[in-house]
Amino acid sequence: MKTAPRHLYIARHAQATPDESGLSETGRRQAALLGERLRSVRFDAIHHGPLPRAAETARLVADRLEHAVLPQVTAAAGDFVPYEPVREDFPEGIDADRYLNFVAQFPPEEREQGPELAARAIELLTGPADEPRRELVVTHNFLAAWFVREALQAPAWRWLGLNLANAALTVIRYEAGRPDTVLVLNDMAHLPPELREFDV
Repeated sequence: MKTAPRHLYIARHAQATPDESGLSETGRRQAALLGERLRSVRFDAIHHGPLPRAAETARLVADRLEHAVLPQVTAAAGDFVPYEPVREDFPEGIDADRYLNFVAQFPPEEREQGPELAARAIELLTGPADEPRRELVVTHNFLAAWFVREALQAPAWRWLGLNLANAALTVIRYEAGRPDTVLVLNDMAHLPPELREFDV
C-alpha cells in the first residue's frame, strides 16, 4: 500500500498563438514567470501533454528551476474531453443545453477517447506514492478541471464550469487515510495583472 504524500502541481499551459502552434509572446512571459514561481521546488517529474503549447510551457518552466528535471511527454496529460455528460447528469436549475452543446462541438475522437485518457491520468498522476513526491503536470483546462473535480469527489459532469487561467497554478495533496486536499486553486500571484487572463 502506498502511504507517502504526493503533491501534484497542475499548470494550465500559457497563452497559445492563434494557430496553437506554440506560445504567443504573452504566453512565453507567463511561462517564464511560472518557472520563477516554482524555481526552488524540487520536482521528481515534470509531465506535459503532447501539444506544442503544453510542451513549450513545460520547457520554459523547467529552464528556470534550480533543480533540473527533464520534462516528459505524457499522452494522458493531453487535451481531451474527460467525460461527456448526458442531460440526466444536471441538477434542476442548471442550463443543461448550454453544456451539452458546448461539449458536442468537440471532435468525436476527443469525446470517445477522453474518458480512458482521463482515467489513465488519475492512475498515473494522483494518489499517495511509495515515497514523498512532487510532480508538475502542464496540461489543458479540461484535464486540470478534472483533477480538481476528482479531488473534491464532485459529480462527473462538474469538470464543466471550472475554468483555469493560462499559466495559473493549482496544487493538490494526496495522502493515505485523508481526503485529497486542494491546497492552491487557479493561483495567478506570479503574473502581473496584464498577464492574468482566461482563454477558455
